[in-house]
Amino acid sequence: MPIALQAGLWGLLSGSALVIGAVIGWFVPLGRRVIAAIMAFGAGVLISALSFELIDEAWKQGGFLPVAGGFLGGALVYTGANWLLAHRGARHRKRSVPEKREKQAANNPENGAALALGALLDGIPESIVIGVSLLAGKGIGLVAVIAVFLSNIPEGLSSAAGMKHEGKKAGHVFGMWALIALASGIAATIGYLAFDGVPPAGVASVMAVAAGAILAMIVDTMVPEAFEGTHDFAGLIAVSGFLAAFALSRLA
Repeated sequence: MPIALQAGLWGLLSGSALVIGAVIGWFVPLGRRVIAAIMAFGAGVLISALSFELIDEAWKQGGFLPVAGGFLGGALVYTGANWLLAHRGARHRKRSVPEKREKQAANNPENGAALALGALLDGIPESIVIGVSLLAGKGIGLVAVIAVFLSNIPEGLSSAAGMKHEGKKAGHVFGMWALIALASGIAATIGYLAFDGVPPAGVASVMAVAAGAILAMIVDTMVPEAFEGTHDFAGLIAVSGFLAAFALSRLA
């Protein structure tokens, strides 16, 4: 099987967790604290993955300067795009709290496109990382795939629960997440094809850009939901997720 196709399938697999989470959030009446706890755990998993699977590996390939430039650049690009989408109705796309979602919908009643673009913005860096991880010829970075998969479940879960409170139709919600899961597969394929043959320093920069964007996404969109639902326990749950991903990376 062509490696580019493998990258796409791995990206699709990780993106499918969004659909799984959306199904759970739509049909299973989970309390706000449970949703927030899952979000906190997913945030910890992602932080561990970007620390040991992305930044550490990027530093080994390219050194400090490409990593520092890419890391700050990724955070800057994500923050700018997120700011634009937030002012078009996608600020609380990962929130399950009805009051915040209702206020957002009232201010931006036609926010469907912004929500979809926001979810796509959150998923693209993660998917590109999956494709880039195949460039070294050592096979897929399973820890990165598992981390993205685990973090996507609470994203789909929380957002779908919030959309249900907004009165969105099930077909609209599941269709949106299915398309984003498909886009995740495409982004992973592009991540492999676009950077195949690029020098190690260039690959390191790409990995650092993705890591910076992911960390900015975690703080901007996942941490608020996690903290508001679990309060003083958010840090402990996030540490548990970090430790689980760290143990998985070392065992792998």
